[in-house]
Amino acid sequence: MKILHLSDTHNCHHRLRDLPEADVVVHSGDFCMAGTEQEALDFFNWFCDLPYKHKIFICGNHDDCLYGASIEGLDSNVHYLCNSGVEIEGVKFYGVPMFMGDCITDRQSCNYAKIPSDTDVLITHCPAYGILDYDDGINYGSEEILMKLSNLNLKAHLFGHIHAQHGIKEQNGVIFSNGAIVNADYTILSASNIIIVENA
Repeated sequence: MKILHLSDTHNCHHRLRDLPEADVVVHSGDFCMAGTEQEALDFFNWFCDLPYKHKIFICGNHDDCLYGASIEGLDSNVHYLCNSGVEIEGVKFYGVPMFMGDCITDRQSCNYAKIPSDTDVLITHCPAYGILDYDDGINYGSEEILMKLSNLNLKAHLFGHIHAQHGIKEQNGVIFSNGAIVNADYTILSASNIIIVENA
């Protein structure tokens, strides 16, 4: 299965041209900038119109307008994962968003703890600690995600959040993809990441 991975587009999605072919497109959050409903609706319209068979997205810390929201009316091939999963062609995807309302309480820890053990592709907004998470002399990733990874048999972990670490890394047989599209000062767009995972 070929996965096109995007993240942290911050209202720049309309500037993305000639995206590569893939079986599934995944956006791992921060499609908004200010976090308004209008920004989210504009992204939904763009995302739903993309010419991919399957589409998955989660929310990041800039998408707080969707905290607690029930998103209805999406096409049947568009999946919003909010501490939930979907199986596509034998590959099990699971998504954990990054809402600040959860991060300042123990709810985010509970969300990470509930990631199913049979997940193939994990989608979070935040990276795991020490993996494509370094900027300004600090590792910004989550130690809780890193600990959870040791209990999973993942094929891939898709995330964003740290714009300066856009790229792909393979470690212990797992593909890690930081799909942040905009750079640290929001001026340059990086190329999208392509991930290949084996179908079950």
